[in-house]
Amino acid sequence: MTEADLASTAVQPPGPAAPSGRRGRRAVDVPALVEGARSGDPRSVARLISLVEDASPVLREVAAALAPHTGNARVIGLTGAPGVGKSTTTTALVRAFRARDRRVGVLAVDPSSPFSGGALLGDRVRMQDHAGDRGVYIRSMASRGHLGGLAWATPQALRVLDAAGCDVVLIETVGVGQSELEIASLADTTLVLLAPGMGDGIQAAKAGILEIADVFVVNKADRDGAGQTARDLRAMQSLGGRHDLPGGWRPPICRTVASRDTDNGVDEVLAQLDRHAEWLETSGEGRRRRTERAAREIEAIALAGLRARMGDVGGSAALDALAARVVAGETDPFAAADRLLAQL
Repeated sequence: MTEADLASTAVQPPGPAAPSGRRGRRAVDVPALVEGARSGDPRSVARLISLVEDASPVLREVAAALAPHTGNARVIGLTGAPGVGKSTTTTALVRAFRARDRRVGVLAVDPSSPFSGGALLGDRVRMQDHAGDRGVYIRSMASRGHLGGLAWATPQALRVLDAAGCDVVLIETVGVGQSELEIASLADTTLVLLAPGMGDGIQAAKAGILEIADVFVVNKADRDGAGQTARDLRAMQSLGGRHDLPGGWRPPICRTVASRDTDNGVDEVLAQLDRHAEWLETSGEGRRRRTERAAREIEAIALAGLRARMGDVGGSAALDALAARVVAGETDPFAAADRLLAQL
């Protein structure tokens, strides 16, 4: 169910902002939208995600209505440098899960257009193989400069797809650099994709990718250097890390050739995803990760609310006054921060 008729819209920072655009001014029947989404109506799903992206005034009502219907979807993140084949691998995984008769949601986070603020690459264009499948929902989301490879609205958009009955949600990040590893805190299982000939072995060590990967995928494995890339990963794994803890999960290394014409190696990736899902359940790590995910989400919302209060006239004036006192040497920044929090 590709939301082909609705372009990704500009994302506003979370918080009690004024209603954004025409969506903010239009009356919203949240219960009807949630009921429609749960019945598989793609327009209802699209509308709910748009409300999330726009930081709509009814966002709290949307979150409350979705909450009883969430917690069932399996969340798989795909990340890696630009050009390693994240979109083709995502498409291949969608095909594999659909062969199992699973409903699949895809959140593809793209760089933002500098003019419209919307998603620039439009992964929906690159995933047209599933355009007519009502068991698949694909949504591109603009990062809007948010670091971490995701959009700030991704967690709530994930809740929409979860409540809409998706068995699996695949989250494809923007091509990541050395600090954009936020996907690990959102997904149950994180796939890190690499490709031969791109210097990914060195980049993996620099970026800390070894620490966030649950499964490594060396894509484009038919190219020269694929074996060396896999060996580099094994060598770096031997250096130790969190995966060497007793009872820990040691990320397997799969090789794939994912394209429109072939899905070589994808069955092995699927088997490793199943193994990891079983380990998450038996070890208790799955519950720990989801609890940590919820805690981060709560913290982000609380901090956004605090920033909004500080932006109010009173908060801004108090901040300026305290800053002047710090400059004058009358107080220190820690004491000033304590006083500001007490006033808010």
